[in-house]
Amino acid sequence: MGLKNKIDIGSTYFLTMTVVDWVDVFTRAAYKQIFVDSISYCVKNKGLIVNAWVLMSNHAHMVASAGDNGNLSDILRDMKKYTSKKIIEVIQTIPESRRDWMLYRFEYAGKLDKKIKNYQFWQEGNEPKEIMTFDFLKQKIEYIHNNPIRAEIVSEAHHYLYSSACDYAGIQGLIPVTTAW
Repeated sequence: MGLKNKIDIGSTYFLTMTVVDWVDVFTRAAYKQIFVDSISYCVKNKGLIVNAWVLMSNHAHMVASAGDNGNLSDILRDMKKYTSKKIIEVIQTIPESRRDWMLYRFEYAGKLDKKIKNYQFWQEGNEPKEIMTFDFLKQKIEYIHNNPIRAEIVSEAHHYLYSSACDYAGIQGLIPVTTAW
């Protein structure tokens, strides 16, 4: 990972993970579930600590860190590798009206990177921004939770299923979250 995307061990970050070409993949429940299951697995088995998250149609945001023995960069790399392979596999096997177009976009992106064998699903990097103050943490969590409101998906943040806003409203969400307040 380059200096631009440097993630220090022991720090908490605001992260953005974007699908190549901003393809709206996460409009189908099957693809969303792969993301949710993968993050939940990382929380339960790899030491990922998620303070806030949201999954939009073509990107995700998180405030996250790694536990005492974890490396956030490694966890994110593994999660992105798994979700990429699994989502491509599901695109190829379930009825999908956009199959050929999406696979073409992911294959084309993969050809531009010598490290990629077939398909590139996620853009490189996570755009990490280290959380240094409580005010910055609060700003980023509010930004995450208001993303579906800005996209006019819901009128209240805690009504969006694919977000930690419900956890902050006292309702257990889809991914285990360690709330920041």
